[in-house]
Amino acid sequence: MGNRPSVVAHRGASEVSPEHTLAAYRKAVEAGADALECDIRLTADGHLVCVHDRRIERTSNGKGVLSTMNLEELNAFDWGSWKQPWAELDDEAELPDPDMSRVLTLDRLLGMVRDSGRPIELAIETKHPTRYAGLVERKLIETLDRFGWAHPRIGSESPARVMSFSWLSLRRMRTMAPSLRTVLLMERVPLRFRDGSLPTGVSHAGPSLELVVSHPEYVARAHGHGHQVHVWTVNTPEDVRHCAEIGVDAIISDRPEMAVQTVRELKTVPR
Repeated sequence: MGNRPSVVAHRGASEVSPEHTLAAYRKAVEAGADALECDIRLTADGHLVCVHDRRIERTSNGKGVLSTMNLEELNAFDWGSWKQPWAELDDEAELPDPDMSRVLTLDRLLGMVRDSGRPIELAIETKHPTRYAGLVERKLIETLDRFGWAHPRIGSESPARVMSFSWLSLRRMRTMAPSLRTVLLMERVPLRFRDGSLPTGVSHAGPSLELVVSHPEYVARAHGHGHQVHVWTVNTPEDVRHCAEIGVDAIISDRPEMAVQTVRELKTVPR
């Protein structure tokens, strides 16, 4: 790809498919996304599931706080009809793809990536605050370890990287899995890091699109400290082109098909 930014599918192809469903991620892979982004939360019985919100009302037909429910309870809910209302179909209509309506475990998403037939990276965001404190990070390491992705051999790199708005979460990850890449998500850059530096052990900067539009010089400053810059959430061709022009390394988009196509049309951008 040269100097063109990589495309990260935000919660899968979430503009057109129910976010965080296996179907949304498959669509993103088919669209040519370089990486898949997911949020993870821990169930009451210790499973990591791909869900953004603390409560489940927005993206399912259930109610309540996710962390108080076990996986079996979550599996009983419909996680797709809010986006594509199959409930309005008559009883004899064909049922939707279950991969578009079931809650998605991180294990299952990792398995899909492993079996995809081409290199795909994962950007995994830990959600904080959480009642389980550091248990989320420990479970994440255990899950990645089952795929051989928590502690890559010297000279190799895990396809997974961990993102968070919480410095504490990334510090835990560095302690438990020091070779994993980490991304500090930021809506604004703290004063002491405006020179492009990051907290010790954080490898990538994750500023919002609004931040780099207002302060495009930040990208060069971060590069000057040896950090990649991954920007969220980039949903128009104009913003994709702007991110490429200022040298962003990765764009996180709800519209991976659009982003991939726009990136392919770009000339190599000198940095």
